[in-house]
Amino acid sequence: MSSNDNKSGSKLIPILGFIIVIVCVGLYGFFFLGHKDNIIQGETEITEIRISSKVPGRIAKFLVKEGDFVHKGDTLAILSAPDIDAKLAQAVAAAEGAAAQNAKAIKGTRAEQIQTAYEMWQKAIAGVDIAQKSYKRVSNLYEKGVATAQKRDEAEADYNAAVATEKSAHSQYNMAVNGAEKEDKETARATYERAKGAVEEAKSYTAESYLISPVDGEVSEKFPNEGELVGTGAPIMNVMDLSDKWGAFNVREDRMQKFKMNEIIKAYVPALDKEVEMKIYYRKDLGSYAAWKATKTTGDYDRKTFEVRARFVDNSIDIIPGMSLIYKE
Repeated sequence: MSSNDNKSGSKLIPILGFIIVIVCVGLYGFFFLGHKDNIIQGETEITEIRISSKVPGRIAKFLVKEGDFVHKGDTLAILSAPDIDAKLAQAVAAAEGAAAQNAKAIKGTRAEQIQTAYEMWQKAIAGVDIAQKSYKRVSNLYEKGVATAQKRDEAEADYNAAVATEKSAHSQYNMAVNGAEKEDKETARATYERAKGAVEEAKSYTAESYLISPVDGEVSEKFPNEGELVGTGAPIMNVMDLSDKWGAFNVREDRMQKFKMNEIIKAYVPALDKEVEMKIYYRKDLGSYAAWKATKTTGDYDRKTFEVRARFVDNSIDIIPGMSLIYKE
């Protein structure tokens, strides 16, 4: 009996050993081979400023080329716009004319014109005196029966005409002394101010023919060539704002708890073989057009995708748009 038990025990030992080996291999595979880091891949981006003009024209000259670094305020290109130059010349001429009219209204009537008006008034006064004396003489003769009624009426009409002429000459003299009316002066001033505004507007259009860089950055693209026509608002070139670099990740919603606002995350940049720190500043649902992971068939829920953006803590690193970013959970 004991011999049979020994035989049974000797048979169980290899079986138990085999089972133990299988379990060990399974545990090793589970703990060491079956687990990989969950990777979320993103991409570096940079803000690009689109350079365009408010006025249409022809590209006269490019002062930079693609890849050049430019400073804020640098002239990038020059447009040729002859019609703008013509409008500026017209506005300047109109302003000069309005300035002359305004100066004339402010200064008033010239001394020579005042003297002429005074002399005409004095002449009219003398005419009234003569006409009055003639009328009196003819009236006396009419009363004595020597002159006819026709002669008296003609003398009276001449006297009345002379009085009216004197009044008109006196008014002209007063106008010359007083100068332009208040309303005329205000009209002349307003016309001059409007003409100056037209000059400034034309100058602003002329300034728009010089394309100026609004930021420090690098020229990434040029669209037209020299000599080509461009319309109002047409893009002429792009300048990368090197002070505003960021990265974008598409994150499934069941992983969003690891991407909180204003938190610092670490990402690996394969192109630089370097790990960088980034601060999250933007999170937004990508919408119905984004990738979904359908899991309803397993009793779970559909998971939406969110866009997460983060800026580099150290903005001086040499990262260019398009480089990959690897985030490992």
